[in-house]
Amino acid sequence: MKILALFLVPCAFFAQAQTLPVADFIYYHGNILTGVDLESAQPQRISALAIKDGVIVATGSDADVQKWKGPSTQVVDLHGTFVMPGFNDAHAHLGDAGRIKLSIDLTGTKSLAEMQQRIQAAVKTAAPGTWLTGGGWDHTLWASKKLPTKADLDAVTAGHPAFLVRIDGHIAVANSAALAAAGITNTTPDPQGGKIDRDSSGEATGIIRETAQALVDKHIPPPTPELRRRRIELALADAVEHGVTSVQDFSDHEDFLVYEQLEREGKLPARISEWMPFDLTVEQLKQYQASHPQSDPMLHTTMLKGFMDGSLGSRTAALKAPYSDDPGNSGIPRYDQQKLNQMAIERAQAGFQMGFHAIGDRAVSMALDAFAAAQNSGPLRANMKTLHVGTHKIIHATLISPRNRIEHSQVVDPADFARYKQLGVIASMQPNHLLTDMNWAEQRLGPERSKYAYAWKSFLDAGVPLAFGTDYPVEPITPFPGLYAAVTRMNEAGTKSFYPEQRITIWQAIYAYTQGSAYAEFMEQKKGQLAKGFLADLVILDRDITAVAPREILKTKVLRTVMNGKTVYAAGVRAP
Repeated sequence: MKILALFLVPCAFFAQAQTLPVADFIYYHGNILTGVDLESAQPQRISALAIKDGVIVATGSDADVQKWKGPSTQVVDLHGTFVMPGFNDAHAHLGDAGRIKLSIDLTGTKSLAEMQQRIQAAVKTAAPGTWLTGGGWDHTLWASKKLPTKADLDAVTAGHPAFLVRIDGHIAVANSAALAAAGITNTTPDPQGGKIDRDSSGEATGIIRETAQALVDKHIPPPTPELRRRRIELALADAVEHGVTSVQDFSDHEDFLVYEQLEREGKLPARISEWMPFDLTVEQLKQYQASHPQSDPMLHTTMLKGFMDGSLGSRTAALKAPYSDDPGNSGIPRYDQQKLNQMAIERAQAGFQMGFHAIGDRAVSMALDAFAAAQNSGPLRANMKTLHVGTHKIIHATLISPRNRIEHSQVVDPADFARYKQLGVIASMQPNHLLTDMNWAEQRLGPERSKYAYAWKSFLDAGVPLAFGTDYPVEPITPFPGLYAAVTRMNEAGTKSFYPEQRITIWQAIYAYTQGSAYAEFMEQKKGQLAKGFLADLVILDRDITAVAPREILKTKVLRTVMNGKTVYAAGVRAP
């Protein structure tokens, strides 16, 4: 692997008299993909670019860009390596990721026994009476496929209250001590949009679904400010190590305050567009939004995040017909449609973009119905331009799309693809989910519904914009498994496929992960391309992912991540 050292180049090549402002950085002798033009399907390549004040000021050949070289310019010889716009993860939960990293991490456990072993290890160092928290377990990876129970936890938690969230965040398992602390008994009613699992005798099993998790969660002591900051730092370091320069994030407000602190200290390594909870009142949302400048390109609030349903893995995703492998269950809708519509109308009229988590086809239709109600309620915002034709002045109005989004969009009624297009809704999807879900998705859905599950090509064919992310920490934040899944729809071993007719091209996948994600946050004029006037966010890779065999994409390593013109990650350099 070539080492990309940062150094000054005192050669004749850069000795031309300076006639332009001096660049802070110049990257040259590279294989630089500036962006993707989906209409022409032609890659846009250059060999060099110059950066000043965090913005790209020149692109082109090495000779074109050398004019920006000055005595203080730092110059990077790319040695022909592949460079592309930094990845923009359109859906992540940095706070949750950091929490799991510094609690009981059950990610990847292959059995209940392994889960119990990790819990036992944590008990050995836990102070008396403290809560055991964490998550990442996935029972679909276990041979038994059975959900854990409170009894399974009681056997290894030594009296500590324990609450451990499944990998998707939509169900959790609590032990007896945690249920008692939360006051959950055999007579505790299920909350709206949630469920407490019970056995045949009516006793709680320990499995808590969807909104019912709040009954336990509110009793868990909050982290110290120092612990919360360390969590966030670890999650952000993970992001930039994998080439992610922008994150569209849904974390606690307290986490947002940590981002602000890091930004003030000049230690925020990635741009963050923070979502706000849809369920807050309009007045609370306005106060939250006003707490930080919307014009800040490093950190600001954006859309409102609401949850229509749960997940397929937990069988809480809301479907129009029952699960094929659970005929008595159609999932858990989170809202009454009439109430949802009214809330959407109020927030749309206040000028907010909305993004609804919707996995099942019923949940998707609920989201679309709410967006339609909001758009029909008016007033619609418009861009007003004055045009002068001879002596006449003409006012030209162009309606501004609210760019509402459906997060995940995993299972879609075929009739609803056209509704996305009609309403201008973005399909914000995470293709790496398919790598896990293809092992059981068809069992959950049956063959007919599976044809329109994770249906990236159907969305593009219908003219619906795609934005890609990972749902980190549900999946690792690295974008390369998602790119591989998008172009192959095969498992990582290459031995199993899932409805391959929904594959898309590598160009479409890269676009969705860069320019499409930027469009989803109204930043397509500043992010997602390496062009003059765009923010200088780029990633240097060890291979050209547009030219290698799809399986090779999985092996991709990030050599350097650059945000705002500055290196925030370099391979082989230890993070502070």
